[in-house]
Amino acid sequence: MKRTIYILAVCVLVVSGMMLSGCGKKPSAVEQRRAEKHVRDSVALMEQERSLAYYQSQLEILAPQADSLLALFKYEKNEKYQDHGYYVATGKNGLRVKVRDDGKGDILLYREGKRIESADDEAFERAQHLHIVINDINELEKRIQHTSLEVQKYQKRLQKQ
Repeated sequence: MKRTIYILAVCVLVVSGMMLSGCGKKPSAVEQRRAEKHVRDSVALMEQERSLAYYQSQLEILAPQADSLLALFKYEKNEKYQDHGYYVATGKNGLRVKVRDDGKGDILLYREGKRIESADDEAFERAQHLHIVINDINELEKRIQHTSLEVQKYQKRLQKQ
């Protein structure tokens, strides 16, 4: 796709140069650089818009997964003492699983009130999946925000040219 865009950009430059030279006027170096910059910015804008559409589509896929997983958990947060809450699920054999609401940190496992290191349990597997989905959603939201800013930057550049 990038190669196609690049070829299209080169064709635009060639045609614009031919149009100017056809008028009996040879484009100056400044005009050529402006035209090249315009093409580069146009290509960059197209790439950023494409990336933004991809990130948004991925977010639309992950959001229902997160909703279906969150239905299996109970949210706990003590507003007085905690900055972040936890999604909590209980499993077989008295296992209690905690996943931090921002997806950071480790998954916490408790059995009979004591923290344990590992468990083979369905609740733990769901917690791992939820942890991954939350991290992926957070990463996509960051990329969407960054890419949106890039799109705005290139749109402003192209308006000024």
